[in-house]
Amino acid sequence: MFSLTRTRPLSSVRKICRAVSTWSNVPAGPPDPILGVTEAFKADQDPRKINLGVGAYRDGDGKPYILTSVKKAEDILRSSTLDKEYLPITGLAEFTKNATRLAYGTDSVPLNENNIAATQSLSGTGALRIGGAFLARFYPHSKMIYLPVPSWGNHTPIFRDSGLEVRGYRYFDKQTVGLDFEGLKEDLKNAPEQSIVLLHACAHNPTGVDPTPAQWKEISDIVKEKKLFPFFDMAYQGFASGSTDRDAFALRHFVSEGHHVALAQSFAKNMGLYGERAGAFSLTTADAEEKARVESQLKIIIRPMYSNPPLHGARIANTILSRPELYGEWEVEVKEMANRIISMREHLYNELTKTHQTPGEWGHIKSQIGMFSFTGLTPLETKKLAERAHIYMTADGRISMAGLNGKNIDYFAESVSRAVKGIL
Repeated sequence: MFSLTRTRPLSSVRKICRAVSTWSNVPAGPPDPILGVTEAFKADQDPRKINLGVGAYRDGDGKPYILTSVKKAEDILRSSTLDKEYLPITGLAEFTKNATRLAYGTDSVPLNENNIAATQSLSGTGALRIGGAFLARFYPHSKMIYLPVPSWGNHTPIFRDSGLEVRGYRYFDKQTVGLDFEGLKEDLKNAPEQSIVLLHACAHNPTGVDPTPAQWKEISDIVKEKKLFPFFDMAYQGFASGSTDRDAFALRHFVSEGHHVALAQSFAKNMGLYGERAGAFSLTTADAEEKARVESQLKIIIRPMYSNPPLHGARIANTILSRPELYGEWEVEVKEMANRIISMREHLYNELTKTHQTPGEWGHIKSQIGMFSFTGLTPLETKKLAERAHIYMTADGRISMAGLNGKNIDYFAESVSRAVKGIL
């Protein structure tokens, strides 16, 4: 017997399903500012286009660069009989041992006394997340962390999602396009005692402005006076100045002054291991017994996050760090990368000031360090550069110096000068 019941059109059924969807109340999240820059760049068909938003090293031809030392390390690994078994929760032990030696230095007291608790992490981001979770759970004195203003855009959500209250301290002076050292000192002195303070160990992201060694010593004194807990983020060791020792000065000075510290390390920039997610998180402890307790809790934090870290990147980094011939070659390569960035800064400064006589003070282009530079360009100027010159950067005027090379830097300098003069 046939039913005479009328059925709804399929389109009506779909509309009803959409109306009652479980996820109908989920709002759209704000777009990532860096991703937006990259998408706009990719959609642009002009051959002169330049992308200065991406935070990854590019060679003199604007191409991704694989270090020769990394290639050789991979050749060694390929010729070895290695398995693909899970790593322990805290990762490849040899890697974390060599990573901490690179950061703290061979003459470090806590390193030589075996008092550094360490774990492999999912690059620097993962190290920060592990550290934030550990401090939120176990740091007994405060749940407030002070970040420099500005700081890397991911710092705030990482620590907020870790359960910490995020506050800021002055860092960048827009008028001088340099360090607001007096503001920094005043804010740290006014912070509640025993608060946590995040410090960029070198190559501050996004400004490229670092304290001098003398200023770092003053900061250390204030941190000690206020009993603040220093958490270092070191994503650019070697990549900033070309010297792994020079770039570790702040961390090593604090440790030598008796501070207990936390440290997040990344091997994305200085070894070019972006997609390998190789990093480490460490804490200095009082003794071996305390170290064991801390590491046991790090395992408890990591286990429900991702169980254990990836294998290949840690093996690459460890092969380089543990073999003197590869380590020496890597140090040369990382210095070459740093020197290329430094040469682009010098060239850009000369083009802006001498060739084009661009209004304003541009000395900060040379004095800033590392991959990024705060140019001082206004949001309106960056908008015009994108629309009229096909040059893409974040609206705050931050550029990745690695995106400049001998083929595009003169065009970039001319375009910036025209934008500042209001004739672009």
